[in-house]
Amino acid sequence: MQTMLRFAVPMILGDLLQQCYNIADTLIVGRYLGESALAAVGSAFSLMTFLTSIILGLAMGSGTVFSIRFGQKDEKGLKEGILASFTLLASVTIILNVLVFAGLDFIIWFLRTPEELVQMMRDYLAVIFAGLAGIFLYNFFASLLRSLGNSVVPLAFLTVSACLNIVLDLWFVTGLHRGVAGAAEATVIAQYVSGIGIAIYTFAKFPQLLRREQGVCLRKSRVKEITSFSALTCMQQSIMNLGILAVQGLVNSFGTTIMAAFAAAVKIDAFAYLPVQDFGNAFSIFTAQNYGAKKPERIKKGIRTAVLVSVSFSLLISLCVCLFAAPLMSLFIDASEAAVIAEGARYLRIEGAFYFLIGILFLLYGLYRALGRPGMSVVLTVVSLGTRVALAYALSAVPAFGVVGIWWSVPIGWFLADALGIGYYVLRRKRLILRAE
Repeated sequence: MQTMLRFAVPMILGDLLQQCYNIADTLIVGRYLGESALAAVGSAFSLMTFLTSIILGLAMGSGTVFSIRFGQKDEKGLKEGILASFTLLASVTIILNVLVFAGLDFIIWFLRTPEELVQMMRDYLAVIFAGLAGIFLYNFFASLLRSLGNSVVPLAFLTVSACLNIVLDLWFVTGLHRGVAGAAEATVIAQYVSGIGIAIYTFAKFPQLLRREQGVCLRKSRVKEITSFSALTCMQQSIMNLGILAVQGLVNSFGTTIMAAFAAAVKIDAFAYLPVQDFGNAFSIFTAQNYGAKKPERIKKGIRTAVLVSVSFSLLISLCVCLFAAPLMSLFIDASEAAVIAEGARYLRIEGAFYFLIGILFLLYGLYRALGRPGMSVVLTVVSLGTRVALAYALSAVPAFGVVGIWWSVPIGWFLADALGIGYYVLRRKRLILRAE
């Protein structure tokens, strides 16, 4: 427990700070620019989360390979993996940039954006898309450092950039009156500070891993290995957020009030369960290193410890969110917007009661990724998100449920995915663990 927590806590703090990028946008925009601006930024957040998830998934898959090579003490394999991963992620980032800028109008239409919000959405997205390269740099080098056992330095760079983002948000929105575009500009600048900063640090601290040496080159076998791990992890992350994006379009069809409530509530929701998500990632790195070092007993002990920690923390957070749902919503929207606060609080009480289910799901994702079964993580994501999207559209069409049907579809999807993931582990436990011996 001590080993995993010592490694996980900086990751958790770091990603909580990363959430501050979007939370600062939401809070400042909601307070100073009003309900319509909040709805536009919140809808754009779902899209950026989807795009970020592609880069993050590739970085996480690469990190698993780095961890295994580090556990095996295979320095040449690690160097070639780093080169292959950087090439892959850089190429994907360039392609994403071209696609999103070329398809800006289609994206706004796909999100079923109300006419009165179209211009604000366009202004925000045209700026925020420029930050994808900064997101790539940060996540690549953060995954590399974490795979080597260093989760503190990524936290340090995020601390600086998160504080910078908040300061610039206030200045651009309230001082320079740049509107939603100003909020996006502040976020993009902060993203590049963290991305470029951590890249410079890694080159200075670990030159032996990053400099080109004789015999180390871009090999097809390494690219294939990185792709096999990263593609499935990327697919898992993308499917998860594509499902959320599909639900965002459905939410938008209920009007500006529901959009604004969802925009604020989703930020609180993500902030609440982010620690167990990061603990699942730390557990995955821990398991991958021991898998590479062929220590199955430590893997078994790690599983028991991780379940205890994740479920205990999830129950504590559930209690806090359910008790303080309305005050938490009031942080993002003026108290006079009673309808927005009430709907957001209802969402939080439904989702918040079941955080232990998503805590277990994140552990299952991490476990199967570390044991060389990333395809199972994809299956669990498809079950969870497929159920969510299908039920959201089906239940919301029933007058007795309406928008509440969208909220209830989420924990039902978590439960079904957990049941499948646990059942598969129980049936295949010996075979999965024996592969590490």
